[in-house]
Amino acid sequence: MTETIRYLSSLEDDVLAHVLSSTSAPQAARPGVLVLLPEAQRAHVPRIQEQCRAAGLALAGAVFPALVKDDHFVTEGAWILRFDEMPVCVLEDAPPAIEAQAATAERLVARLRPHLEGTEPRTLFLLCDALNPSVATLLDELYLRLADRVAYTGANAGSETFQPIPCLFDDTHFVQGGVLALLLRRRAGAALAHGYPVPERLTTATSTVGNRIVQIDWQPAFDVYRALAKEQYGIEIDRESFYASGVHFPFGVVRANGVILVRIPVALEEDGSLFCIGEVPANSVLTLLKAPTVDSAGTVQALVTELDREGGSTDDVLLFYCAGRRLHVGIEAACGEIADLRRRSGASQVAGALSLGEIGAGARWDYPLFHNAALVASRWSAR
Repeated sequence: MTETIRYLSSLEDDVLAHVLSSTSAPQAARPGVLVLLPEAQRAHVPRIQEQCRAAGLALAGAVFPALVKDDHFVTEGAWILRFDEMPVCVLEDAPPAIEAQAATAERLVARLRPHLEGTEPRTLFLLCDALNPSVATLLDELYLRLADRVAYTGANAGSETFQPIPCLFDDTHFVQGGVLALLLRRRAGAALAHGYPVPERLTTATSTVGNRIVQIDWQPAFDVYRALAKEQYGIEIDRESFYASGVHFPFGVVRANGVILVRIPVALEEDGSLFCIGEVPANSVLTLLKAPTVDSAGTVQALVTELDREGGSTDDVLLFYCAGRRLHVGIEAACGEIADLRRRSGASQVAGALSLGEIGAGARWDYPLFHNAALVASRWSAR
């Protein structure tokens, strides 16, 4: 299977049709494309679907707040990732309730399992709607059924406003609240890093419901949150300033193996509970993180070290960069991290999207986790 990545600055009919029709495929193999669109271009989805059907191409795609192009972010055009032979692709509705994720995982695995015979390495590449608050639970359910027969990577799509929009599509459907799965061949997964250190002060999420933290150390979550911000960083956060300041001070869920899962609080309720992007299990050990403490150089080096294990130095790099992280560190620093990644990795280009949550593991073939404020990268060969 040969894959190439091409950026289209224009989505005019003739340009798009030319690119979509230029994929050559082995006899009896169906070619296809994965299309990454910025939110401002989502009105083009029906036309892309129509042209792919006309060209006999399989289609998968997602809508993100913006695209990553080399060392900057763009809100126009599209990335077209072409496949001479389209990998197995499944688009599923994924109801947001935690208890529904087992059924969603079972449906996905039923479609994927027949294609997992043999010893060829595979990667399960997942694109999820960011408004599904139970992505971490879905990953747990998938791992229970597939374990390390696949490596895992992916990201959340949708709007940075967190308003519901259709954001996942194939050649006939354009859906809201779903999950798109592609079973990629000859992949070792992806590299993921965020660079947040662990502060000394730890607390416990004593009451949670999915992605909602109700109590920390048996007190209303927001009361503890604002006290920690004042104590550790000298920052005053009240209800009025929460929406401007909260994104810069995410929670870290400290796992037993030392891995830190970043959870960004995005909504504050009247009862003092906090809603985060991604689940926070009850009795989780928490710490309060701060954006300026991010080790950008260490983050990029961790990504490159893992990418180098896959071999090659001139391939394109597919990158998902967290929208929350960009808010934390600022656009200039975010672009600097991407430029540094391109330089250190030797990539001919960096292609990807601004994501609303990231999927990956701390080490190759490790347990898949749902992250915030992270970068997740993989090499995509143009040969």
